[in-house]
Amino acid sequence: MSNPVLHCHQLAKTYLDGAAKIEVLRDINLTVQAGEMVAIVGSSGSGKSTLLHLLGGLDQPSSGQVMLNGADLRTLSENEKCQLRNRHLGFVYQFHHLLPEFSALENVAMPLLIRGDEPKLIQERAEYLLEQVGLKDRRQHRLGQLSGGERQRVAIARALAAEPLCVLADEPTGNLDPTNADRVLQLFFDLQKSHQTSVVMVTHDPLIAKRAQRVLRIEAGMLVEI
Repeated sequence: MSNPVLHCHQLAKTYLDGAAKIEVLRDINLTVQAGEMVAIVGSSGSGKSTLLHLLGGLDQPSSGQVMLNGADLRTLSENEKCQLRNRHLGFVYQFHHLLPEFSALENVAMPLLIRGDEPKLIQERAEYLLEQVGLKDRRQHRLGQLSGGERQRVAIARALAAEPLCVLADEPTGNLDPTNADRVLQLFFDLQKSHQTSVVMVTHDPLIAKRAQRVLRIEAGMLVEI
């Protein structure tokens, strides 16, 4: 049997505030299989984004283990973790984190440029994904020429550029009006199915969470399946 795409075991995160210890997460266990969509809900400040950062290797846990495609993040150097993220993970945030000085096409191409793919293949892949998200005619536009919904669609295309095993999404529609949020979310789900990419999505919206295959809630720092 193949490795889970993403797995964490007894994950914990504690912050120091002066002499006080603040336990944000404790004893978190999660396994995400290929093509699975998992929603994580919880109140504001419950640790949802912190968990996503730990799963993506963007932050170090206080204890516990994160495995990405069978590789233990604890054993890797920062450079090795960066390479692993670039190959296997895509990220979508509430605020798109695109580069304003570049066009939509260049933003989507960025993960592939970093990876060192052939320019012709990069161009073809970026154009294909922008067509998938309905922005073929906007590919040369910079961020200032795109609406909020269009920017988030570019961000989704960028997240899928390197054909990742898993996309980590942190409130991907939280900054959009209801109409654009629904449009972007539907696109996200459609692309996830067609590309068979696993998704771990943090959301405060129970209606969005209900559309996932599994819903988990963070309560008192622990992960509980609903």
